[in-house]
Amino acid sequence: MKRQTLRDASHHMIGTIDTAADGKQTARDVRNRTTGYYDPRANPIRDARFHTVGHGNLLASLIR
Repeated sequence: MKRQTLRDASHHMIGTIDTAADGKQTARDVRNRTTGYYDPRANPIRDARFHTVGHGNLLASLIR
C-alpha cells in the first residue's frame, strides 16, 4: 500500500491518501478517521458513509 501525506500551506499534516495495489484509494484525516473512498474503475467518489459525492478523484477535497 502506498501512502501520500497531505499538508497545508504551513506544512502541517492534514491527512493521508492510501492507495491499494488494485488502485482503490482511501482518504483519512489527521486523526486517522476515514473521510472517503475512490475506486478508479467505477469512478464515483464516496464519503465515509458510502454516499456518492462526486465523480473523479476528489479525495483531497474531503479532508478538512
